Amino acid sequence: MARLHSRKKGKSGSTRPSRLEKPVWIEHSSEEVEELVIKLARKGYSQSMIGIILRDSYGIPLTKVVTGKKIQQILEEHGVSSSLPEDLANLIRKALNIRKHLEENKKDLEAKKGLNRTESKIYRLLKYYKKKKVLDPSFKYDVEKVRTLVAK
Repeated sequence: MARLHSRKKGKSGSTRPSRLEKPVWIEHSSEEVEELVIKLARKGYSQSMIGIILRDSYGIPLTKVVTGKKIQQILEEHGVSSSLPEDLANLIRKALNIRKHLEENKKDLEAKKGLNRTESKIYRLLKYYKKKKVLDPSFKYDVEKVRTLVAK
């Protein structure tokens, strides 16, 4: 069956490991994995990219299985985490790219529709994160202010 909003068909993606114990073939200790996560975060990788790099390059299926903590918890403990959640920052980057495109191509109606949809997703996420107290209740989506937050 087709997806409702994304025009894609099917359901694909990687499957999470079924066991929640540390596999015997993992050579890295929990301290080494935490150091790897911090090192990759300081290089500028996002949380999802850190997980992919650990999986593909180091053979670590889940950091929570090895360390007992999620990547975000490790980053927060060491003060390396970003001020915005990753999914919100990605949507804001997308909206900024669409705005830049619209400055050059003012009559692109499809891009205007895409910007409208992207910003509505941003507003929904903001409402959710304010309700869960991840973001400050006074946080507003202002294009100029947010541009400096995401520009890193």
